[in-house]
Amino acid sequence: MGFLSDTFSTALDLIASFDPDVVNAVSTSLGVALWSILFATLAGVPAGVVVGVTEFPGKRAVITLLNTLMALPTVVVGLAVYGIISRQGPLGELGLLFTPKAMVIGQTILAIPIVANYTLGTVKGADPRIVPTALTLGAGPLQSIRQLVQELRFGIMAAVIAGFGRVVAEVGVAMMLGGNIRGYTRTMTTAIAMETGKGEFALGLALGLILMGVALLVNLFLNILQQR
Repeated sequence: MGFLSDTFSTALDLIASFDPDVVNAVSTSLGVALWSILFATLAGVPAGVVVGVTEFPGKRAVITLLNTLMALPTVVVGLAVYGIISRQGPLGELGLLFTPKAMVIGQTILAIPIVANYTLGTVKGADPRIVPTALTLGAGPLQSIRQLVQELRFGIMAAVIAGFGRVVAEVGVAMMLGGNIRGYTRTMTTAIAMETGKGEFALGLALGLILMGVALLVNLFLNILQQR
């Protein structure tokens, strides 16, 4: 018990003193996750809305694909992106590997199916009269879709929050594409894995506590939006 209490006390001290390693890992995690969810939102929300409001051949297959991609292993995404941006890959000359940009690319791919699928579910659960009513009142197709999105804004925001929760806590993509470089690409999850392996339990626990706090805030916000 003495070891655990001492470790917990040291972890709290690291957080309270704004330890540079803690601050860098937290800022990198949040920065990469925010950029990733921004790009995932720009791609996933329109995709979810389009699939939800239109009928086309193969729609069921597209929905099945989105459901499957939601469970896509992070290491598979990391491996695929690694092959593309490594020195031997087609985009190797861009020098993206082991940079925050590479992590953003991988995490964006992870988040898009989540945002799209949650948005699709929100659209499918909406009042089917919204779009026809808007069209009847003289709105064009784009205006009617805009009205639908406005009506479903809380559900769409919940989709975005769910995607953010997925990427901020992932480790596979961050480790493979970021390289866990101290002060540059080291995130909370990769730092926890490394520091725990080194026996630095206090630093790992400090980051774990912060990560749990972020996860708690994300889930509280998600529950509030779902109730709306």
